[in-house]
Amino acid sequence: MAKMPVIWVLSLLLVFAAWQPEALAEGNSCSASTLDARLFFERENELLRQRYHEEYLASYTYNTNVTDENRQAMIAVYARNAVQNKQLAEKIKSSDYTQSEDADVRRQALHLSKMGASALDPDDYLALQNAISSMQSNYATTNVCSYTNRSDCSLSLEPHIQERLSNSRDPAELAWYWREWHDKAGTTQKDNFAEYVRLTRKAARLNDHRSYADYWVQFYEDADFERQLDASFKQLLPFYRQIHGYVRYRLRQHYGEDVVPAEGNIPMHLLGNMWGQSWNEVIDLFTPYPEKPFVDIKASMVQQNYTVQKLFELGDQYFQSLGMRALPPSFWNLSLLTRPDDRQVVCHASAWDFYQDSDVRIKMCTEVDMHYFFVVHHELGHIQYYLQYEQQPAVFRGAPNPGFHEAVGDVIALSVMSAKHLKTIGLTDSGRLDEKSRINELFKQALSKIVFLPFGYTMDKYRYAVFRNEIEEPQWNCGFWQMRSEYGGVESPVPRTDKDFDPPAKYHIDADVEYLRYFAAHIFQFQFHKALCSLAGQYAPNDSRRTLDNCDIFGSKEAGRALSKFLSHGSSLHWKVVLQEFTGETEMDTSALLEYFDPLYQWLKQENSRLGVPLGWGETNKIPSDCCGQFST
Repeated sequence: MAKMPVIWVLSLLLVFAAWQPEALAEGNSCSASTLDARLFFERENELLRQRYHEEYLASYTYNTNVTDENRQAMIAVYARNAVQNKQLAEKIKSSDYTQSEDADVRRQALHLSKMGASALDPDDYLALQNAISSMQSNYATTNVCSYTNRSDCSLSLEPHIQERLSNSRDPAELAWYWREWHDKAGTTQKDNFAEYVRLTRKAARLNDHRSYADYWVQFYEDADFERQLDASFKQLLPFYRQIHGYVRYRLRQHYGEDVVPAEGNIPMHLLGNMWGQSWNEVIDLFTPYPEKPFVDIKASMVQQNYTVQKLFELGDQYFQSLGMRALPPSFWNLSLLTRPDDRQVVCHASAWDFYQDSDVRIKMCTEVDMHYFFVVHHELGHIQYYLQYEQQPAVFRGAPNPGFHEAVGDVIALSVMSAKHLKTIGLTDSGRLDEKSRINELFKQALSKIVFLPFGYTMDKYRYAVFRNEIEEPQWNCGFWQMRSEYGGVESPVPRTDKDFDPPAKYHIDADVEYLRYFAAHIFQFQFHKALCSLAGQYAPNDSRRTLDNCDIFGSKEAGRALSKFLSHGSSLHWKVVLQEFTGETEMDTSALLEYFDPLYQWLKQENSRLGVPLGWGETNKIPSDCCGQFST
């Protein structure tokens, strides 16, 4: 994922405004007032760039050395710069820049007039940053006790707990680790989360928004975008229900009827991931064709003496093959690519732009395996985005749609995971899969790409409801689990009450990261992928030799030029303008995603019908019966 945004970043991003493509055709005025405005924003962008540089240095220092001293130093930088951000916004609001005859001046003024958390008074601003950073610190430092040795309480989420979630098939052990993590990473942070909600509501009102949810939605610059998200979810739900039903059926075969219900919610501790957001770690329990081995590049990596450095070098070579920028020397010297032994760090993978001299970095605790092979390429997608829009003024150094940054990281990974590309770089022997192996691989991808969608959708639909006061505080926890059940058909392994509080057990909730960007990215990435594959001559409709799931744009300068141009705009233009230039489309569209997975979708429908697999699920029984009403969109 991209560098972790916090409220002070959001305060300087997009503003809700109607899309006006006709503005692109306006001539740039050279009147004295316009020239003065351009000079004003040139100066302010340089000062903004310096503030961003200072803030990201402080944040990176904290994330790569989690101490209270570094946390307080980071907050002090945020607070000092918040005062200047507020002064700038007030200066713009008191001017007529938003009415300028110059479209670029108007857009910069609209971006920078939004104060976000900077609108709070200094005491409230500090309290908000303390609440957020305290939740982050707790997440980064939480350890749990071993199931087999309760006196050993040194187990961290990665790699210790995740290893057990991936490899244990004992429901009691899995439930132990699930509860340990949620009790310690989640419940302990209820007061900090309540403070966060109180202050973000206040900040939203000061920015003339009804709620913090509306403040987040306005970054999509489309009054209809929330409805589009709901419609997209409904379009994808039939496919998800086929996967859910098949997986539940196979899990029930393995664990028995006492553990897995025939028609109810799937207990999420059985799914190989702490939050049930991807299920591919336990794919051995429900592989469509178990006699067909999966592509296993880890064995090839070991045989070829792969290192973490080698993974990043391969990613760098991929972008250079497209004619895009090489990683600068500072990346190799200043990034944190493996877990250090001498201090605590936030291991959650992230890419960073320091707004100075092409200083871009990655922070992640990389290991040499197939998962990290793809994550490396994803994070380098963010890095390439930073490098491509580096020439933009600071205010436009970002994506025009919050979903675009994540989609760019993922679209490269789609090519990299193709059999064609893995053969090109010598990690597999065959560049084409037989039909059974193809279904296996598509199923494995769907267990992360499709299974993620209800999870990603729920994370912010839940927070929207909290921010809008649609869920009362005593029901914050049961409301969360009711949504997880209603939208995704998964539930906690043990009963949860209002004494528990589980949302902060997910990093992005602690870190104040708007999450529907990931849902949107999972749709946009396939639109991007289809456009790039077409440009590279790797895709043609109804051509079994050139399919979306075996497209590799490696080495295509034409695809690289289109991608570079798309990225170089930053947020200087409305996302629909940029999307149309890149793909010919102007809306988020699920059709490319559904086309990519259609062979699997057809197979699942036939297989579930043959097996008599029930589809759908009822309400969870792991929360009090008097919880909230239904949340259906």
